[in-house]
Amino acid sequence: KNEASDPDSPFCRRLIAFLDDTISNSVPAARSNCPIIPSTDFHPCSVKGTAMLGYHGYDSDSEEVLQQDLRNLVHSCQVHKHTVTCYKYCKDSSKPKECRFGLDDSNIVFESCFDPDMGELNLRCLDGLVNNFNETILHAIRCNMDIKFIGSGASAKAVLYYITDYITKSQLKAHVAYATLERAVRRLDEQCPEDSELTIRAKKLLQKCAYFMISQQELSAQQVNTYLLDFKDHFTSHKYKNLYWVQIENLVDNKLLSPECQPACKAFKSVLTTFTGDPVVTTNEALDGNLSSGVCDEHKSNDALAEDDEEVGIAVGVDGLLIAKASQADDYCYRPVSVEDLCL
Repeated sequence: KNEASDPDSPFCRRLIAFLDDTISNSVPAARSNCPIIPSTDFHPCSVKGTAMLGYHGYDSDSEEVLQQDLRNLVHSCQVHKHTVTCYKYCKDSSKPKECRFGLDDSNIVFESCFDPDMGELNLRCLDGLVNNFNETILHAIRCNMDIKFIGSGASAKAVLYYITDYITKSQLKAHVAYATLERAVRRLDEQCPEDSELTIRAKKLLQKCAYFMISQQELSAQQVNTYLLDFKDHFTSHKYKNLYWVQIENLVDNKLLSPECQPACKAFKSVLTTFTGDPVVTTNEALDGNLSSGVCDEHKSNDALAEDDEEVGIAVGVDGLLIAKASQADDYCYRPVSVEDLCL
């Protein structure tokens, strides 16, 4: 960090040169006498590159052609155009509106530099309305993209939080929401003669809040089309069997010593327990038969509690007799040799 903050250090100069070469944010200059390429006649995202049937008479890998193709891609995918969405959080009409994405014509920085006061590296921005992009990636994916340099722990945490929150957010399905709302409304309508006016008003308020919450759900165009066309909401290339993970977890907990018990074990350094139940002992004391004295009391008590809490499944056989129902864990542990390479 000290070298990065020193503009005269070789490391800082190399870092800035690398970032300026990797991250671009301006529309490439137009080339004179450039031939007509597919991305000029069609939307750049709909063509695969500079080579296409019907387009010939030029080298598809020449610098001029690739530069023109990149210019078309940046114009179509990376140049920001302000819409109502940009100002959706600007409620105060007395203040000037600011794009919530931070894109504006005035955001021009000609040179990348390190800000010692903020402790941040400010990258150059040659066009305030162009999203950051990488030329190689943009050529490959041919759609809008964004790229950001993460040079601090705070930025890394912010990105991790954003990605985790984005991919794990639970979207309440419409049919579940309306079924829940219908049930809540029925309960709210069941008024007791002894209810006071204040209680009735509270029920009506809850009902209005429930309706408002449902009406404010945001659905993408893809979700709406899926519901209208009655498409499936997920697709898989394989069929999977349910795995009851609790059984496997209990098996591992009962077979393997927990790490917190290891310091208290005096008679042996480690016990490697296999799924067959045979311990592999690595010390002389355990080999002499002192294995039982080496297991800490805490582990014994945990085992005893686990055995007390374990449930045994019972099923009725074809002959009407009760039999112990096998678990997936036992089926895996005692699988035949023909499927011993099968992964859990």
